[in-house]
Amino acid sequence: MKQLLNHTSGICSQALGAPNDGAWEYVLGHTAGLSRALAISCVLATATAAVAGREDQVVADFEGPTYGAWKVEGTAFGPGPARGTLPGQMAVAGFLGGGLVNSFHGGDGATGRLTSPPFRIERRYLRFLIGGGKHPGRTCINLLVDGMTVRTATGPNDRPGGSELLEAAEWDLADLAGKSAVIEIVDQATGGWGHVNVDQVVQTDRKLPALRVDVTRTFRLRHRYLNLPVKTGAPKRRMSLLIDGRAAREFDIELAEGEPDFWAFLDVSGFRGKEAQLKVDRLPEGAAGLDNVVHGDALHGAEELYREPLRPQFHFTSRRGWLNDPNGLVYSRGEYHLFYQHNPYGWGWGNMQWGHAVSKDLVRWRELPVAIYPKEYGDWAFSGSAVIDRDNTSGFRQSAGELIVASYTSTGRGECIVYSQDGGRTFTEYAGNPVVKHQGRDPRLVWYGPGRHWVMAVYDEQGTHRGIAFYTSPDLREWQRRSWIDGYFECPELFELPVDRSRTNSRWVLYGADGSYALGKFDGKTFTPEGPKQPASFGDCFYASQVYSDVPPSDGRRIRIGWGRGDIPGMPFNQMMNFPVELSLRTTDQGPRLFAWPVKEISALHGRLHEIKAASLPPGANPFSGLSGELWDIGVELDPGTAAETGLSIRGVPIIYRRAEGRLVCRGHSAPLKPVEGTIRLRVLVDRTSLEIFANDGRVYMPIAVIPKPEDRSLQLFARGGTAHIRSGAVIEMKPAWPRPRE
Repeated sequence: MKQLLNHTSGICSQALGAPNDGAWEYVLGHTAGLSRALAISCVLATATAAVAGREDQVVADFEGPTYGAWKVEGTAFGPGPARGTLPGQMAVAGFLGGGLVNSFHGGDGATGRLTSPPFRIERRYLRFLIGGGKHPGRTCINLLVDGMTVRTATGPNDRPGGSELLEAAEWDLADLAGKSAVIEIVDQATGGWGHVNVDQVVQTDRKLPALRVDVTRTFRLRHRYLNLPVKTGAPKRRMSLLIDGRAAREFDIELAEGEPDFWAFLDVSGFRGKEAQLKVDRLPEGAAGLDNVVHGDALHGAEELYREPLRPQFHFTSRRGWLNDPNGLVYSRGEYHLFYQHNPYGWGWGNMQWGHAVSKDLVRWRELPVAIYPKEYGDWAFSGSAVIDRDNTSGFRQSAGELIVASYTSTGRGECIVYSQDGGRTFTEYAGNPVVKHQGRDPRLVWYGPGRHWVMAVYDEQGTHRGIAFYTSPDLREWQRRSWIDGYFECPELFELPVDRSRTNSRWVLYGADGSYALGKFDGKTFTPEGPKQPASFGDCFYASQVYSDVPPSDGRRIRIGWGRGDIPGMPFNQMMNFPVELSLRTTDQGPRLFAWPVKEISALHGRLHEIKAASLPPGANPFSGLSGELWDIGVELDPGTAAETGLSIRGVPIIYRRAEGRLVCRGHSAPLKPVEGTIRLRVLVDRTSLEIFANDGRVYMPIAVIPKPEDRSLQLFARGGTAHIRSGAVIEMKPAWPRPRE
């Protein structure tokens, strides 16, 4: 064999000097006596070293403004390479440079085809990055030789959820050496995950590391947690916790091979005493990530919990991982429950399940274990709502405890019902799920007293239309579709509010995820709007808000929490919730409008007060010049006077009222604002990653995601282009809501 390898090594060296058309013919012609397959195998065993010096050949990197010589058909691929994530798409990651092929132009409904100019196969492998939908033949990259598809690959996603991460793939082209080939990128799918992402198509002689299909590690579960090392941006691997041979938990994780960015955790207290296997799929040879998992009763990094440099101090964030939409906001037995969309195992979106926290005062939160896990991998627990079934209309109650019933979207099944009698700590699934199956998600449960029935307002799709469908039920089990209204997207909300606190004059409020609301009438089956939708937020840090169900009548408030959208880089957590606000309907010169104001409980976090007296505010003056800090509750009442601009600059971020335009402006966002009795009133909640701006008692709500420079803790009250007048002003130092780190 050694002589054979030496012989073939020499042949390889000579073959590499031969013309491309004849290289492999030369090799095969000089390995007489061997079968063709064995000859190729032997030669390739030594060829790696011989060709190691050959540079990679880039077929396409998609960095230009157009596709160049590539032929473009259809609309899915747009006019040129995408510069990353497209509108309406989850965050795309894993591509190289600034551009990639992304067929989400126009959404999943668009179709098209990209075809490369011919090229000659001159390296052993063709390597590329690919993501998107797993629809063989319909969302794929193909290699064509002589007009025939000889290699094909597709993305990894074939069900709701998933990830837009591109991962490396390769084809072995040994049998095609010297041939002319064409790359074809296809998008002919129009449903979920009906797109494909491709980047960095390269000919190379370097093989990707081998991937082991299943790698397992066994634990005797004597402690509460499995601490999991995470490296944001690493390839996602499917991890499974197997109990008695069955997957009890299954999720994607960016498993760290070296030093992790942070430690996620898997709570295994429910399986204490059992033997478990932790399995990872497609782990490269020699990878150490699974070996680094730590089983214990403490969270790795717990000493820094809530002390991280960008941890919001009075806005809710999860201990670890990603959060988005608030779900199931319900008040029960002295606790405000905050369920939410949660990925405990990564900094980005994915693995959707219901996180859970509770508070007795809406400002200090205690995070509890995950409340609703996915039924199986890929069948994610999307958004929904919760109510108290006081009269046990569902028949689910089995003891004297208060019955919480929740509805959520199971991405693999439809709208599902679950219930809890232990304060939302655990939920039991209704055996008749799904209760509604349709093209939509995000069910909102409401008790309609006059009709003595339940209502489900749920996002629904009818062809190209997007809206809200209304169902009714006497028992939360059997549902009947009643009506539909167009023009809303995701996460419906429906509730009634009095106008000016009247006992006889009220309106129903209906909105979708962006918060733009319509006022109207609701008869328990159909919503009838009285006018066009109105904006609820003028900033960029608000989405998918929900109001609390079952707040006691003695309280009577409509309390809302929204998702405070905004990345928090470099942290072991990401995203936050907006601060809770009380909603009210008040008469304005344009009719009844929705006002939002921080809940009164915020006073529990108030510290030292700094007041300023009424005074003139000429250009260059700053009554706040002696103040600095990072956490504030600021309130000012200003008469704009002759000033062209007046406002606040907080840690270098200006909030400006422009008198001539009658607009409030901050970081490219603006809202109409008229003086009331000659003054404008501003209130700003200042946390580490956001400014929440309330103007004229909440008529304007403008939450802004911003991370100020850490060294800038300045505070300025200013007037420009004339003199303004201060009617009153107060700056209150805010105390953190978080407890000292503990387990």
